[in-house]
Amino acid sequence: MPDIATNFLSMEIIAVGIITILAVISPGPDFAMVTRIALTRGRRAGVLCAIGIGSGVSVHLAYTLIGLGVLFASNVWVLNSLRYLGAAYLIWLGCSALWPDVRGFLGRSKNPKTTANATSHATPNTIPASTSISAASPRSDQNRNGSAFWIGFACNALNPKTMLFIVSLFSQVISPNTAIMQEIGYGFYIAACHMLWFALVAVALTLPSVQARIAAIKTWIERAVGLCLAGLGIKLLAS
Repeated sequence: MPDIATNFLSMEIIAVGIITILAVISPGPDFAMVTRIALTRGRRAGVLCAIGIGSGVSVHLAYTLIGLGVLFASNVWVLNSLRYLGAAYLIWLGCSALWPDVRGFLGRSKNPKTTANATSHATPNTIPASTSISAASPRSDQNRNGSAFWIGFACNALNPKTMLFIVSLFSQVISPNTAIMQEIGYGFYIAACHMLWFALVAVALTLPSVQARIAAIKTWIERAVGLCLAGLGIKLLAS
């Protein structure tokens, strides 16, 4: 009997490890979000977004470990609420990625004389814009990095597919007889896999060699990611 239990435990650990890795590396909203943040805000923000994604998983892990996961997954009201919130959030993120293009289009439609007049009335004593920007840059960078973390956190915390993955894993793959400390260890492993994988994605996308190759199409990549996020939100809303 001890040998059978040991073999079952080993198979459970291997199954959890493989299933988690396959789920993490599969393309989805998290991948699109890290891609956008890393390309537009840099490596640090991309890594913080990855940490936020891993931290967002802990929300689903917490209520699953205390026994509420199956209850939530079988409750239509909870599933629909999470689906609507997640879909609205993805659509908002997608639209925000496309907003600079919309704003630029609206700006070009205005009378160009307005810009010329504003330039001609500038006084010599006006403080250069570069000075103002550089003075406010530390606080701005801190706010942007903080928002990158919370964007990643919300992206996973509001994802119903993440909830179903966690609940299915703990109810179908992990034995009810598994010790609570081992289940907590599984939770840390799942969160760490999310953080590590998406941090590697952020680092890879911000390598100088990669940046040099995609510099000319970076704007188009951001547009594609915005459309992808909005499309995923619409798909989630219609599912």
